[in-house]
Amino acid sequence: MMEKEVFNKTRGATLGAVRFADTFLSRFRGLMLRRNVETGLVLEIPEGRGRYGSGIHMFFMLVPLDVLFVDEDMQVVDMAELKPWQVYNPVKPARYVIELKKGKIEETGTRIGDMLEFKDI
Repeated sequence: MMEKEVFNKTRGATLGAVRFADTFLSRFRGLMLRRNVETGLVLEIPEGRGRYGSGIHMFFMLVPLDVLFVDEDMQVVDMAELKPWQVYNPVKPARYVIELKKGKIEETGTRIGDMLEFKDI
């Protein structure tokens, strides 16, 4: 999987390293059954999926996560702190779902409307 860094251009803050789930298996597995989430995960949502097609579940997760929902312009359209076994649908459709270690949203001051970018590491 390709690894990049998520950078919040609005806040000038780094959210951390992420890998892109770019195969069926990597998307299916996600971060399930992991106890350590130092490196986050990016799920790219196919165009036209809509709000409910951008939703995620936390089934078989062992740790809580911070999750950012980002549109095609790289703007944060929703965010959530999710616990294992929760299901969440964002308030707006997302092109990218970024799963991060719990606490990253608060630590960086990330807010809805912020602009993000993926940088090469």
